[in-house]
Amino acid sequence: MPVPIPRQRAVPAVESDGQGGSSHSAPQQPADLTLLVIENDPADAVAVPDLLDHDSAGGGRVRVRTARNLTEAHRLLTDDVHCILLDLDLPGCGHCPSCTAEPGHALGALHDVLRMAPHHAVLALTPSDRPEHAADAVRAGAQDYLFRDELDGRLLSRAIRYAVERKRADTASYKLAESRLHAQENARLERGLLPTPLLEGSDLKFAARYRPGRSRALLGGDFYDTVRTPDGTVHAMIGDVCGHGPDEAALGVELRIAWRALTFAGLCGDELLSTLQRVLEHERESEEIFATLCTVDIAPDGRRAGLCLAGHPAPLIARHGQLAQLMPYDGGGPALGLLPHARWPRSQVELGGAWSLLMYTDGLIEGKIAGTDGSGRPVRLGQDGMVAMINRQLSEGLRGDELLEAAMTRVRELNGGELTDDVALLLLDRDLKRDLQRDPGRDRSDATARAQRPPL
Repeated sequence: MPVPIPRQRAVPAVESDGQGGSSHSAPQQPADLTLLVIENDPADAVAVPDLLDHDSAGGGRVRVRTARNLTEAHRLLTDDVHCILLDLDLPGCGHCPSCTAEPGHALGALHDVLRMAPHHAVLALTPSDRPEHAADAVRAGAQDYLFRDELDGRLLSRAIRYAVERKRADTASYKLAESRLHAQENARLERGLLPTPLLEGSDLKFAARYRPGRSRALLGGDFYDTVRTPDGTVHAMIGDVCGHGPDEAALGVELRIAWRALTFAGLCGDELLSTLQRVLEHERESEEIFATLCTVDIAPDGRRAGLCLAGHPAPLIARHGQLAQLMPYDGGGPALGLLPHARWPRSQVELGGAWSLLMYTDGLIEGKIAGTDGSGRPVRLGQDGMVAMINRQLSEGLRGDELLEAAMTRVRELNGGELTDDVALLLLDRDLKRDLQRDPGRDRSDATARAQRPPL
């Protein structure tokens, strides 16, 4: 059964502006192009320069380079070449690893050229008595085909420009599809790598934000998690692996998963952190890698918490009717991975009836702000600047996700652009009204007095 042969395609009516766009208001002068002709037999070669000169009225100038085999074509194939005109009767060069063509194999040379020049437009040249080869060439990846004995200057000029524009359109379409696929993969990875809080049965509200420091990265070295154990205790954790690469991100995920498993197994405080340090020492790439960590375990009644710090900044606590301040803590231990026999004491903190607890990584406080110190160095936001910023945002009525988003945005504005370090934020809120609904027998007179204070 004969193969149907597509008719010669016409060049789009609107010429390109040379930068991937087009003009509809005024005709544009076609851009100059470079054509690489790969022709096997000089005695039977197509007089391409003569054809194009004969078609001088066809638009922009077409510069021509000629190669007699694929080895010579590889040498002449530079970035300024726009289109390749390939004789399908050309055998493979037989000298380069990518060459697979054999004499008599109609598309062997074409496959080699497509591998050699994946970003260039390709025109296939074949005798008119081999139409099946022309159709096969287009299916294999050529932008168009030309019959040798029907070739003239105007047809060749138009075919070159059409092939270049079609290749540009195909490349743009491929990049768009690739970008969409990448976004879908990132969304799936984010759902899989970032934790889902396990707080069923708790009256606490949870919010979190994550921003990696590396451009286009999905995750950095920061990590966090929150779970509620069967006894009603809520455990929260946030940490930071030194560095910003994919290895650090992977180690952060491993530590988070280990923390969750150890927490459900009943470990807490120094015992939990000592075990996590052994996990880090086993999984890290070098002995220079360490991780800071902050863990909080909140009692079932929500009024007390245990706090452990391993080289990590203290959380921020905003109690009902009071300004936010850093959680009081003395005697924290070193970062995980620094000292082999370190200890991490657990401190008891009174939270009160209604409160907001903000845990964060140091990327939030290490951003720069306007001005310099006495030595001319940029000034960091620091913990004091962060506390003042959060208090202003609380006074504006921001809560939960809105508060975290505003904090992220403001820190970037103060820094004058994207932060260089990863940032993770975790916020837990306990509302006094929910507290009373959960425990109606609580002293209502005391609760009412506290409820009359100004809100957070």
